[in-house]
Amino acid sequence: MPYTPHTAHAPRAAQPPCPRPRVRSRRRLRAAALLASAVSVCLVAASAPPAPLGVGDRLYPHLGNPGYDVTAYDLSFTYSGSNTKPLKAVTTIDARTTADLDRVNLDFAHGKVDSVEVDGEPADFATAGEDLVVTPADALDEGEWTRITVRHSSDPVYAEDRPGGWVRTVDGLAMANQADVAHLVFPCNDHPSDKASFTFRVTAPDGLTAVANGLPAGVERTGTSTTWTYRTQHPMATELAQVSIGRSTVLHRTGPHGLPVRDVVPAKHRAALEPWLRKTPDQIAWMEKKVGRYPFETYGLLMADATTGFELETQTLSLFERELFTEPGYPAWYVESIMVHELAHQWFGNSVSPGTWSDLWLNEGHATWYEALYAEETADKSMAARMKAAYGASDGWRAKGGPPAAPKPPASGSKTGIFRANVYDGAALVLYALRQEIGRTAFERLESVWVDRHRDANATTADFVRLSSEISGRDLGGFFQGWLYGEKTPPMPGHPDWKPTAAAKAHAAKKAHAAKKVHGSKKAHGSQRAHGE
Repeated sequence: MPYTPHTAHAPRAAQPPCPRPRVRSRRRLRAAALLASAVSVCLVAASAPPAPLGVGDRLYPHLGNPGYDVTAYDLSFTYSGSNTKPLKAVTTIDARTTADLDRVNLDFAHGKVDSVEVDGEPADFATAGEDLVVTPADALDEGEWTRITVRHSSDPVYAEDRPGGWVRTVDGLAMANQADVAHLVFPCNDHPSDKASFTFRVTAPDGLTAVANGLPAGVERTGTSTTWTYRTQHPMATELAQVSIGRSTVLHRTGPHGLPVRDVVPAKHRAALEPWLRKTPDQIAWMEKKVGRYPFETYGLLMADATTGFELETQTLSLFERELFTEPGYPAWYVESIMVHELAHQWFGNSVSPGTWSDLWLNEGHATWYEALYAEETADKSMAARMKAAYGASDGWRAKGGPPAAPKPPASGSKTGIFRANVYDGAALVLYALRQEIGRTAFERLESVWVDRHRDANATTADFVRLSSEISGRDLGGFFQGWLYGEKTPPMPGHPDWKPTAAAKAHAAKKAHAAKKVHGSKKAHGSQRAHGE
């Protein structure tokens, strides 16, 4: 997701397991042999009310759930033809347990659940916060394969203070699930650390076209409706899922190495968009020269006839506002650089996904880096000039949004709350400093090794620091500590003359003054801290 001036702002087995046979839980057999007092303690624990869980993400503590690892999602949506009415949906989740589980928490909200089955048998369910808490007839042991099927609705209409994953377009729907709203569309383990394969089955009335991540796997026409099936060939985070339904035209072309490139555009705007779309194969070739082979089975652009305020790197099918390409006020070099930004995410953020949302700078910093590098190499827009301007503003960005690798939490209900300048140009500035520090040759090798070593997996800031030290042949821990976590921007290697701008200095001084006042207040009224100040 780019921060643009026109806006307001290790792999797992892909094959699904067979449902486990229905046998009495070994834990229950063991429990029968326990002393009566121990049994009573277990019964008390089992009768505790359902509670929401999370994997402990610093920025989104409610996201994700412990105790299992999803290997595959099978999502079925039936669209009525109206984007103001809930879709009928069935979500099937194949997972392997990583702990003994009496209950399974799924992230899901904003939909009505009709029924839940675990391994083909009915299961009890209840809501707790934004979790769907499932209680199977038999508890699950650690290391078991399990299949959970949820029949539910998926509502594309949201409250103003809680925007969701469905985007209503002029003629249908698209998805924008980043960062924390995939679970407003379908039940899932909604954290990028749990990637899985996806199958999509979308049924819509005749006259509409449905497209999703991955490659087509069948079309079936029944009566006055059609069902399209798509499958991914690589694991994907829930926030990158994409389904488009509308009066669309699907355009096909060929990229490097015979790569299938397909674009999804509003039928009536096809001619106006074609000159932009045919640039994609060359852009893919340009990225491959920088970091290596394109990591997925297909790529293309989804042009949404909607106002979103952002573009989004949904895996294999990036989401764009149509107006970015048809509004004459945007220079051609700028539009092309934004296209490359989302393309770069296919390597940085999609193939190599963040371990936590605090690692977002690795996604957006790299996408911004290649956006700027493309503008420099194809449109003579100086990278150094852009980075010097970013350096001048960096202290202000850090004060407002936190350091690049320790961003401040998002405001409640803000869909794009962590997507601030500190993780875009602020993070690209870190990469510029790193290239200055270790040299261009080592930096370019680092980039290609990074995406190769962590392909189809998750990686963290600590992983990047370690690899940078390995490639450069020296410990870069101290260098990264200041650049990634410091309140103030360190001196730029090779550019001792670069200084914060007056505006950044004023912002930092204002913050320091406010902190001093708060500190003095706490000294005078120490009891306030105990009352949740």
